[in-house]
Amino acid sequence: MYKRCARILFVDTDRLSCSLMAWAWSRQLGADRIEARTADIGLQAVNPAIQTVMREVGIDITDVHSPRLTSDMLAWADLVVTISGSDSKTAPAPLPPGVQGKLWRLGNAGATPDLETWRRLRDTIRDRIESMIGGMNMLKRMDQDEPAEGE
Repeated sequence: MYKRCARILFVDTDRLSCSLMAWAWSRQLGADRIEARTADIGLQAVNPAIQTVMREVGIDITDVHSPRLTSDMLAWADLVVTISGSDSKTAPAPLPPGVQGKLWRLGNAGATPDLETWRRLRDTIRDRIESMIGGMNMLKRMDQDEPAEGE
């Protein structure tokens, strides 16, 4: 049985603020399974379009900002999901021992994405978070179905 929520750090690499959407979906859909944080490799202002498209699905991220990534954040995480809106293979930094890494390439969003592109990114991120939670639920069920020792 799991003793705590999975610690997932979502990191933006190209200033799109998609990690904020992943963080928000994780809190909305997986609060009982995921403890999520968000970070960015460079300080930036949140794109208002992200706030708009998240508000369309009932999630307010108006006062949320991604802090600059630190080594302490990487050490805290069980999984670091690097989110890239381009086809780059950028990773935030070497990960500490025991920390898993995953790269989500969301395709090239362009220099100034329109609202439809932001909606597509929002929905893609939601789908990935749902898949992640589904995998966690499956593992939990498998863990619970295991017979106790001696049975």
